[in-house]
Amino acid sequence: MTAMLTQTAPAASRLKGENLQLGYGQRIICEQLDLQISDGAFTVIIGPNGCGKSTLLRSLARLIKPSTGQISLDGKDIHCYPAKFVATQLGLLPQSSTAPEGICVADLVARGRYPHQSLLRQWSRSDEDAVASAMQATGITELAGQNVDALSGGQRQRVWVAMALAQQTSILLLDEPTTYLDIAHQIELLELFRTLNEQGRTLVAVLHDLNHACRYASQLIVMKEGQIVATGTPRQIMTPELVENVFGLPCLIIDDPVSHTPMIIPRGRPHLR
Repeated sequence: MTAMLTQTAPAASRLKGENLQLGYGQRIICEQLDLQISDGAFTVIIGPNGCGKSTLLRSLARLIKPSTGQISLDGKDIHCYPAKFVATQLGLLPQSSTAPEGICVADLVARGRYPHQSLLRQWSRSDEDAVASAMQATGITELAGQNVDALSGGQRQRVWVAMALAQQTSILLLDEPTTYLDIAHQIELLELFRTLNEQGRTLVAVLHDLNHACRYASQLIVMKEGQIVATGTPRQIMTPELVENVFGLPCLIIDDPVSHTPMIIPRGRPHLR
């Protein structure tokens, strides 16, 4: 296994994991994980299928309780907080979601405002504004009255993103957010996430496309077989040796002519003419 490459994490980190063992029942997926999510960063988790990326993200979202170790939010075990309070701090776009039968787009996006409701605070103009802003940002305003079940896979994905944005949390966790989207909508969504990050939100995403990860991430977490094997900026850690060791992919790495970030070029087999 690749020796761990790390850079010193900045002191500002609201969300941390220490000595984590994660899994489902008796099945252990990840062991001895330590990480700090840098405040204000766009952190992207990459690695081959089955390496524990989504399991780690779900633990950060409080959906999985570590067998050992602790996820901390603002210095306190995240499982000590009420679930509704955590939902005002962390927004999550899961890998797959099922909408209630017959619900329309606007009503589903509005469910992102639930953590902000209470007996003393009912639906308000600020909730309306948050929903409208989230729908506009994801380009689904014209779909407001349509049934979610009638949408294409890509449209549904954008609706779920809008619901997460409507939560208006300072930390946003995204599990494969570009799933089902064509290339144009993938870039559009990643550009939206970059804008949100530039506006001050902390983002953590699981992505499969290494070039997207290198272009948009300010911080990478590279996983293999349930372990974190490298952390740092794309330019610091993305090497042909790392890609081949983690993904089994011989490649070249060149400078992206647009973003000037590392671009991975698979070697493949030479074409015979």
